[in-house]
Amino acid sequence: MMVVNNIRKMRDISARARGEGGRVVFVPTMGSLHEGHLSLLKRGADFGGLLVMSIFVNPLQFGPGEDYLTYPRDIDRDTEMAEDAGADVVFIPNEAEIYPEGFQTSVDVPFLGRNLCGHFRPHHFGGVTTVLLKLFNIVEPHVAIFGEKDYQQIVIVRRMVSDLNLDIEIDTVPVVRERDGLAMSSRNGYLKPDERMAAGAIYKALLAGKSCFDSGSRDASIIIGEVEDVLSVQPMVSIQYVKICDLDTLEDVDTIEDGALLAVAAMVGRTRLIDNCKLYTTPEIDSCTDGSAGTERAMVW
Repeated sequence: MMVVNNIRKMRDISARARGEGGRVVFVPTMGSLHEGHLSLLKRGADFGGLLVMSIFVNPLQFGPGEDYLTYPRDIDRDTEMAEDAGADVVFIPNEAEIYPEGFQTSVDVPFLGRNLCGHFRPHHFGGVTTVLLKLFNIVEPHVAIFGEKDYQQIVIVRRMVSDLNLDIEIDTVPVVRERDGLAMSSRNGYLKPDERMAAGAIYKALLAGKSCFDSGSRDASIIIGEVEDVLSVQPMVSIQYVKICDLDTLEDVDTIEDGALLAVAAMVGRTRLIDNCKLYTTPEIDSCTDGSAGTERAMVW
C-alpha cells in the first residue's frame, strides 16, 4: 500500500491506472476509521482496480464552535487499518495544498442542503461538496463510495455529480451499527460511558418509528411522535430534529406514499449524532435487514 501526500503524485498514480485500462475506486474519509469505513473499502474491493482512500479533516465543513481542532486524528492507526482492509493507496493531502493562500472558490447545492442537518449546520454541505469536487478532480475515480448514515450527503453529492456532468458512479453501503444498534461514527468516541448507554435510544426510537409504519401508519406526524416519545424518555438525549422526508428532494412529507426517509439528529451530552431509516411501502423492499459487517460486534442496517 502506498501513502501519498502530494496532489501531483496522486494524479500520476490515477492516470497510470486509467491508462492501463484499470478502474479507480475512491473512498473519501476524514480518518478516525471504524468498521463503517472498512465496509466502504470492502465494497470498493468488489469493483476491482485501484482502491484509493483519502484522509482529510476538511475545515470548510466545520462551523464555529464545532470540533475541527479536536476531531480525532491517528494517521498510523488509520493507514494500518486501511491496508488490512485492502486499500492500495491512502491519500493524505496537506491542507495548505488543498486550500492554498487566496483560495476562494466554493461549490454548493443549496436546495438539497437547506433541510435536516443543513438547517442546523448552514455551511456544512457547501464545505463537503467543495472538498469532494477537489478530491474527485485529483483522484479521478470511476466510482466513489459513501455510507448511508450520511444520507443527506449522498443525495447532495449525487446531485452535484449530475449537475456538473462528472463521470463518476456514486455507490453506497448500508449503515453499520454496534451490537446495541448505535450507528458507528468517529464521534462516538466522544461519549462518556453513561452517554454511550443513553445513545442507544436513537436506534430504539428508529425501530419504534418503523414499527409504527409497518403497522400501517402513513401519517408522518404520528410516526414522528412515536420516535420522539422514545427519545424523550432518555434525559441525556436532546432532540435536534426528527423528520420524515422525500427520499429524493429531502423535503418534509405529511403522508408517506411510495417511500420516505425517517431521519434523526440528537445531542447526547455535547456530541451530535445522526441516524436514519428508509421506510418503504413496497413489501419486498426492507431497509432494516440485519447482516454481517465482518465482525461479531457490528451489523448492517
